[in-house]
Amino acid sequence: MRHVLARAAALLLCGAASASPPAKPQPSELDSLFAALAHTHSALDAKPIEDQIVAKFLASGSPSIDLLMTRAAAALAGGDKKDARRIINDVTIVAPYYAEGWHEKAKMQAGDGDDVGAIVSFNKTVTLNPRQFEAYAELGTVLLANGDKKDALATLRKALALDPHLGGLDREVQQLSREVEGERI
Repeated sequence: MRHVLARAAALLLCGAASASPPAKPQPSELDSLFAALAHTHSALDAKPIEDQIVAKFLASGSPSIDLLMTRAAAALAGGDKKDARRIINDVTIVAPYYAEGWHEKAKMQAGDGDDVGAIVSFNKTVTLNPRQFEAYAELGTVLLANGDKKDALATLRKALALDPHLGGLDREVQQLSREVEGERI
């Protein structure tokens, strides 16, 4: 009985700890990184800034969530997609406010061919973190693969607005723009 009560108390403490969102990086840190990103001249110059921004996005503010994300990444690296999927699902349940949990879930869903699930999870990601340029780009790719050129174009433009040097996306947006909107005179 004592063991059951101790476990219940531990679960309540974990639940209480995860009930409120963790502290986010100071907006000024991200603002300055995004300002620097906007002033880069090439993808090569942008890459280290993108990496810093993504590192800020990954910081959940919760050691438990960070540990789960590390374990999920290790499982993926080791080829254990089933375990990685289970861990990421747990992250989205325990920390539904954590955008990167949804982002990882969306990437796995897209990789598994679950485009509907991926679209839902990518949308959840960008709702929680409207600056997640990678998620916008990945969502645009899934939308495009499903024939939704108009929404794909809008989504890819959002990604480019946040990161003007994101993986050659500008050429894709130009091409898609001609297909959706026609040639400009």
